[in-house]
Amino acid sequence: MALSNAVLITGCSTGIGRATAERLARGGHVVYATARRLDAVDDLKGAGCRTLALDVTSEESMRAAVAAVEEAEGAVGALVNNAGYSQSGAVETVPIDDLRRQFETNVFGLARMCQLVLPGMRRQGYGRIVNVSSMGGKLTFPGGGVYHATKYAVEALSDALRFEVKGFGVDVVVIEPGLIKTHFAETVVSEIPDDDGPYGSFNSAVAAATAGAYEGPFGKLGGGPETVAKTIERAITARRPRTRYRVTASARLFLAQRRLLPDRAWDRVVATSFPRPAGNGPS
Repeated sequence: MALSNAVLITGCSTGIGRATAERLARGGHVVYATARRLDAVDDLKGAGCRTLALDVTSEESMRAAVAAVEEAEGAVGALVNNAGYSQSGAVETVPIDDLRRQFETNVFGLARMCQLVLPGMRRQGYGRIVNVSSMGGKLTFPGGGVYHATKYAVEALSDALRFEVKGFGVDVVVIEPGLIKTHFAETVVSEIPDDDGPYGSFNSAVAAATAGAYEGPFGKLGGGPETVAKTIERAITARRPRTRYRVTASARLFLAQRRLLPDRAWDRVVATSFPRPAGNGPS
């Protein structure tokens, strides 16, 4: 069978996914840009992309998208698992259904997309799977426990998968962005639960700290979605891609700091930006 290099990207309506689709299409790649709502990516046709509806929380939608690419191209040559969002708030305050929804999107959808494209990749003896994680898959900020848990899961799944599929000619790469100036911060703030109980002021502080990180001094250590798109292109086109790519100075700085600090020392560092919830006894 002819070798397919077609790239299937999830979550292309905004941010990193959209920038990646545009960049790869400009570079001459066959790009299938997807989003839950087809109208959200319709304009990407003008950039040279082919568009599909793909909801990573729907088995039927994921199967249909992969089948459409395989029918046209023979196989998915590269899968970019980008779809995801951040659920923030103190763990006790996050409704359990919201926690499940976070894992459905960020972890289960990603894992299922890998399962669906791998048979075609194995048949042709070649493939690339690029999983967009975060520096938040290696360190944890207060108020982000649910989101961080999903990214830690992405890191673990990718490490296991990398070993399991290498012998079939498939490479698995993890992208670890730091602060990226998209609508991410606004989404984080909007997802924080309203709480007038013991975590009320803490959740408010998480919202303020998240917004401030993108606007304050640390924001200068970040980058735009194009920065991540450029790295994803390298991961797809490199003859021998690295297993991980850290993107932006903020990712390199925070990850180096976390690696050097014991847990309690890290807690003291984050306490300079986040108030520690406390009470006078059981409520």
